[in-house]
Amino acid sequence: MRRKNTQRLSFSWSDLFDHRNRPQGGSLDGVILSVVIALTLIGLIMVFSASGVMAETRFRESTYFLQRQGIWLALGFLIMFVTARLDYGMWRSLTPKVLIGCVALLVLVFFIGSEVNGARRWLHVSWFSIQPSELAKLAIVLYLAMYLAKPDLRLNEWRSGFLPPVLVVGAMSFLIVIEPDFGSSVVIGTVMVGLLYLAGARYLHLLGLGLLLVPLMAGLILRSPERLERLVSFWNPWVDATGSGYQLVQSFVALQHGGVFGVGLAQGRQKLLYLPEGHTDFVLALLGEELGLIGTTTLLALFAVLVIKGFRVAAQARDVYGRYLALGVTLLLGVQAVMNAGVVSGLLPTKGLTLPFVSYGGSSLLTSMLAVGVLLSVARHRDVNPH
Repeated sequence: MRRKNTQRLSFSWSDLFDHRNRPQGGSLDGVILSVVIALTLIGLIMVFSASGVMAETRFRESTYFLQRQGIWLALGFLIMFVTARLDYGMWRSLTPKVLIGCVALLVLVFFIGSEVNGARRWLHVSWFSIQPSELAKLAIVLYLAMYLAKPDLRLNEWRSGFLPPVLVVGAMSFLIVIEPDFGSSVVIGTVMVGLLYLAGARYLHLLGLGLLLVPLMAGLILRSPERLERLVSFWNPWVDATGSGYQLVQSFVALQHGGVFGVGLAQGRQKLLYLPEGHTDFVLALLGEELGLIGTTTLLALFAVLVIKGFRVAAQARDVYGRYLALGVTLLLGVQAVMNAGVVSGLLPTKGLTLPFVSYGGSSLLTSMLAVGVLLSVARHRDVNPH
């Protein structure tokens, strides 16, 4: 006899959250909106603080990066508010087109993409650079939500239920890995495993997938001298403190210099061209130097609130599709934040991942704002009837 999909969330969320005090549909979730505004404002301040010296050195204009981040942020809020006002159900029919479009962009990168530091990840359009792998992250969330919401889905069956999304996500991750962009593929894989687990996938299937991915990831690391260097420097960055371990060592210096209370906003020293990518991947380290442990804890607490609210929105969604859409967006933002913090603190190997809403970068910021717009849409149309 066939085993039906066990919808693991159908009983767990009702135990974790109280559904009695639900906001009325039609209004934007104030907590999510407030957290996003706070994160983006912190991001603007830190981008200016972290990039001012470098911008002055390279472009003779200290506000060069701030101006561009401000433009992207204004566009991001517009996209977020428009998306939040739409019914999230529209994404269900658009998902195949979005997925095909992202695959086309990922392929296009290899032909007309710009190469930076040995990687082809960007498509330049005038002064704006598009990073297709950022869009692909959200496209995968849309696809998984659509797939897991199928009424006749039998996720417990390996061939007809569990394997199809693994193959689709694996194919897109392959295009991202060979750019190369190992960090984005890790994020996508983590989000996929998280959603499959929450949807009720069999532990045996998840274990089998893990056993398959471990040697695959090991092979990718061993075949790339750069990735191997990053892994070695992760274990002991001080062995090559001026080479492969330089970035992580400088991150440690920034965090240690900041201590508990920080040296003061705009008073950090590591941004004086000591810490590479200080306004992008390692912005959290510079924030820790200037605002200290209190500042970094506050920032991470904002992400924790966003994740908790995202889970609650998922628990209160009006349908199964909205549930997995909210969960996917929440996992996407939460996983990236945790991984970025792990890299900056030396708990994870360097992967080149931005911190959502805070790091400099148009593609990352716009994708994050679009994702929040989808989450707000699910929250607006949540089930407001008491059980």
